Amino acid sequence: MSVTQPRGFTAAGLEIGLKASGGKDLAIVQNLGPRDSAAVVFTSNRAKANPIIWSQQVIADGRVSAIVLNSGGANCYTGSQGFQVTHATAEAVATKLDVSAGDVLVCSTGLIGDQLPVDTLLRGVDAARLSDDGGADAALAIMTTDSRPKTGVVQRDGWSLGGMAKGAGMLAPGLATMLVVITTDADLSSADLDSALRAATRVSFDRLDSDGCMSTNDQVSLLASGASGITPDTAEFADAVTELCLDLAQQLQGDAEGSSHDISIETINAAAESDAVEVGRSVARNNLFKAAMFGNDPNWGRVLAAIGTTGAEFDPYDVDVSMNGVMVCRSGEPGESRDAVDLTPRAVHVLIDLKVGSATATIRTNDLTHDYVHENSAYSS
Repeated sequence: MSVTQPRGFTAAGLEIGLKASGGKDLAIVQNLGPRDSAAVVFTSNRAKANPIIWSQQVIADGRVSAIVLNSGGANCYTGSQGFQVTHATAEAVATKLDVSAGDVLVCSTGLIGDQLPVDTLLRGVDAARLSDDGGADAALAIMTTDSRPKTGVVQRDGWSLGGMAKGAGMLAPGLATMLVVITTDADLSSADLDSALRAATRVSFDRLDSDGCMSTNDQVSLLASGASGITPDTAEFADAVTELCLDLAQQLQGDAEGSSHDISIETINAAAESDAVEVGRSVARNNLFKAAMFGNDPNWGRVLAAIGTTGAEFDPYDVDVSMNGVMVCRSGEPGESRDAVDLTPRAVHVLIDLKVGSATATIRTNDLTHDYVHENSAYSS
């Protein structure tokens, strides 16, 4: 049920004809309250789509009554006409649900540079029938090149979280890396939601670096209805949000466009967490390493070459590298035989030991495949 699992939320997902491939393409999620607290993190890309510009204004007061999402068009670089479409969509949702348009978040996903048909969107909003079991349809409606919906639920004593996500390409960090909606029936303020969400995205979505490409439409939204009447401990709530975000991030990684390996790059014993992140990300964005993983080749030299470009503190001639449990590089020299490494499973774990501190971080990425290149060579055709 995803976003409608927590009490106080209804949702809908329907097909209105925005996607050439067909299928559901419009989703609405409503917060019935009594709370209307919310928090959002957005892409840090300077090129922002019209829905991002609108939603940044909406969330300024920390109040959200509903969120509307469309696939089939990003509504980015579409000028004043595109912003008017975003505004009109929010107004239509507000009229339908009897809320303020200034409390309606808008999200769009799809091809950049194409105008969305406003009449189609407005008819779709009018036709939507929200229900407390509409979460599954909503998760389907936000998909673009995704092969399957991504949903999750975290249950706690008397309150819960539900989430849905979309993303298969342009997965690189910038506070958020895709469209995600998380709901909760916990009774918390917007400030508490914001703190928990930023802590969660920092170690989940912000460390998913599938293809190094940052979108213009990235948005992760957290809405609280307060319908449970329970105010959980803020630390417990933050842990639950992080658990759900990690689950959704791993689902996104597993459905990345054309990938054949899900690669976790864990850096340990770094001088600082920022060093561990920088080292892991340098490997995750190295096309030679990613191509080697596609070929099941444990080429650890490409790992060392990648981390040598960073500013992290370490001795480049005293680093250990292990792949799927085999230490192929020991103290900057050959370790166990490469032939001992089995890279045929989809899951790949790369462990980098910098030996200079106690900080750690894990970056999640995918391999570089023929299918990824093929799919993205014809995305707009």
